Amino acid sequence: MKKTILFLLICSGVILACNSGGSAAKSDSAAAAPAAPAAADSKGLELIGASDCTTCHRLHKEAAGASIGPSYSEVAAKYSPAADTTVDRLVHKIIAGGNGVWGTVPMTPHPALAPADVKDMVTYILSLKN
Repeated sequence: MKKTILFLLICSGVILACNSGGSAAKSDSAAAAPAAPAAADSKGLELIGASDCTTCHRLHKEAAGASIGPSYSEVAAKYSPAADTTVDRLVHKIIAGGNGVWGTVPMTPHPALAPADVKDMVTYILSLKN
């Protein structure tokens, strides 16, 4: 029983540290991250963290480690968040997969992701536009 409680406390501490931006994995975003994101945007960030997106993408191009796909800030710079069709098109592309826009490496499809969740993710990514 004591081990279970200790384990849960440690896990809670790790989760809190990750969500507050204190983890090493998020340290590359600390300097150039936008000020406190809106609630919908933070949901998108949480969904990105729970998915496999960070396997191929980083927050910024200069982030530690090589990136297969474009950084989220590069995506935000390329697309206009004002156009509803942009969000819908990107949601479709994430779910269906695609290639040719950012080079020769195709983006794998993500059919298991709910369109509403992907829309929150895209909204967060586009909010990174400076």
